[in-house]
Amino acid sequence: MSAGYEIGVGLLLGFSLTVAPGPMNALIASQSVRSWRAGFVTGLGAMSADAVLGGLVFALSAIVDFAAYLRWVYVLGCGVMAFMGYRLLVRRRVGSAPDHGPVRTYSTALAFGVSNPFQILWWLTAGLAFAYLGGLVLFAGLFGAILVWIVGFPYAVAAGARGSPRAEQWVTVGSGAILLAFAAYFAYLAAV
Repeated sequence: MSAGYEIGVGLLLGFSLTVAPGPMNALIASQSVRSWRAGFVTGLGAMSADAVLGGLVFALSAIVDFAAYLRWVYVLGCGVMAFMGYRLLVRRRVGSAPDHGPVRTYSTALAFGVSNPFQILWWLTAGLAFAYLGGLVLFAGLFGAILVWIVGFPYAVAAGARGSPRAEQWVTVGSGAILLAFAAYFAYLAAV
């Protein structure tokens, strides 16, 4: 493959991981209503989680049968999603949470990302499959797309929140509901 082709494929892969509605985008949106910086730092935590998961999947894929642990991935994901969704909805009722600073925001997103079943499963499927097709250039494109998303998405949410006094409430409630819905979905997948 040519370098241009690999970067293009990497960009498409990166956008397939980041743009789809899901629990991480709900978390990024809920932080972005506070400020663009909070949303961006949350996105950096998510991107770091992708780097950790990608590295682990590639390092362990030769020796670990990941399918045997899938139920536990869903159980862990259910617990994390339920906890985060509950926190967002409680925060909405008692007023906005204070800004805990970039280190706590980043570490929360990193922990959320490495326990997010969608991110884990993406790396076990698409990420692992495409790793054998490309190399570092492909992953440069992938992480380039993630970087574009974590800059642009929080900016759009923060700009929308400034334009509407009720936007923060709607984004927070919507994000909490999305996280609880994913918790229920992961509980179902763990049970079947």
